[in-house]
Amino acid sequence: MGEPRTIHFVSLGCAKNRVDTEVMLGVSAEAGFRHVDDPKEAEVIVVNTCGFIGPAKEESIETILEMGAYKDRGACEKLVVAGCLSQRYPNELGLDMPEVDHFLGSSDMLKLHAVLKGREERMLVGNPAEYTMRAEDPRILTEASHRAYVKIAEGCNRSCSFCAIPSFRGKQRSRPIDDLVREAERLAAAGVVELNLISQDTIAYGRELPERATLADLLEALGEVAGIEWIRAHYLYPETLTDSLIEVFSKHDKVLPYIDMPLQHASDRMLQRMRRGHGGDRVVRVVERLRASIPNLVFRSTFIVGHPGETDADFEELCQFVEWAELDHVGVFLYSQEEGTPSGEMPDAPDASIAEARRAELMRIQRPISRSRLELRIGTELDVLVEGVSDESDLLLQGRWWGQAPEVDGSVYLANGTAWPGEIRRVLVTDAADYDLMADFIDSSGQRDAPPDAKDPRPAKVKLRTLG
Repeated sequence: MGEPRTIHFVSLGCAKNRVDTEVMLGVSAEAGFRHVDDPKEAEVIVVNTCGFIGPAKEESIETILEMGAYKDRGACEKLVVAGCLSQRYPNELGLDMPEVDHFLGSSDMLKLHAVLKGREERMLVGNPAEYTMRAEDPRILTEASHRAYVKIAEGCNRSCSFCAIPSFRGKQRSRPIDDLVREAERLAAAGVVELNLISQDTIAYGRELPERATLADLLEALGEVAGIEWIRAHYLYPETLTDSLIEVFSKHDKVLPYIDMPLQHASDRMLQRMRRGHGGDRVVRVVERLRASIPNLVFRSTFIVGHPGETDADFEELCQFVEWAELDHVGVFLYSQEEGTPSGEMPDAPDASIAEARRAELMRIQRPISRSRLELRIGTELDVLVEGVSDESDLLLQGRWWGQAPEVDGSVYLANGTAWPGEIRRVLVTDAADYDLMADFIDSSGQRDAPPDAKDPRPAKVKLRTLG
């Protein structure tokens, strides 16, 4: 039958996009294609685009053009563009990019099979409401085999003034609990121990389902899956939190007391202009309630600076909130003007230089807060998920304690011991930096592991040279 045909994927944007790319990777494998890392060797190249904000759109367009060049100087016979950018601008892209052979939207991953078999037309951007991921959809993980993102819903029912996502991702469509449990069981059987739940509005999970399931119900059900040890929920909207949900975060052994809640601002004026549905007082109350209710809470949030109408006084109020809240992890984004959004029609946007200065100032305020929060861990024991050899030095291993989400938070650098990637190990924290920790492994008797050159009756695992 000859060698299988080759395919190369480029995945841009958020973790939700990555899951979509992993589904398309599974589709291509079922169609008999072999994935290659070098686009020059690929007969088919798929670019899964992001269309959320200006810089992401520019990156997507540049990547499409870059990959399109392989039709002249590589093996590429077919270029496929998928994802949010083609969902948002199908007609424009179809006219401006003749080098693209097929366009798929943000919910058209399964259509790739027919494209690869050569039986489909060029423009295949469909209605996103017609598809929601299922446990049975093919999927091949592209990152570490011990952790996975799980997309629990598609779309969003919010009307934040700065966000265009509902216009091209559609209304919220939650996956049933039994379907998500089946996916978790399949992931666990493949060696996954950490689930990171994602959607546009995770706290609203299940509201439109016939059974009116809740996020608390889902967390409890996933917690019953054998082999899954850590469950982390991302993107919780700061609205009314039920007692049952807080109880799950505070008491369930597998549900991590890690809150990822994009607050976006703290000024009443700005929250109103952003159409967030609440004011700064609720933001303060939410932080106070979560701190009081969830022992050992780790809190992550993101903020937007430079939104139209943001004054020096608004920004100062945000700075005061960040100083008061002492959040563990903070991300700051520059406002991006997007056509089709209410904010995009608002006047009085601060100059780009002012917005960038505000972003830098907010991060300057947060940096010592982050470090002080981590310094509280020095001398304590933590559970760490080992990722592999450190990207900073091959003398160390690298992992994350449960208070660090993959890709967005820091790391734990591990010395004086051995471990398999994917193991959850007990460590003793020895030092802290702005965003990272240093730690030594602790063996089953509660002592630090011996250096690797000492005689050790246990089977050899990851070889590790120590720093002395």
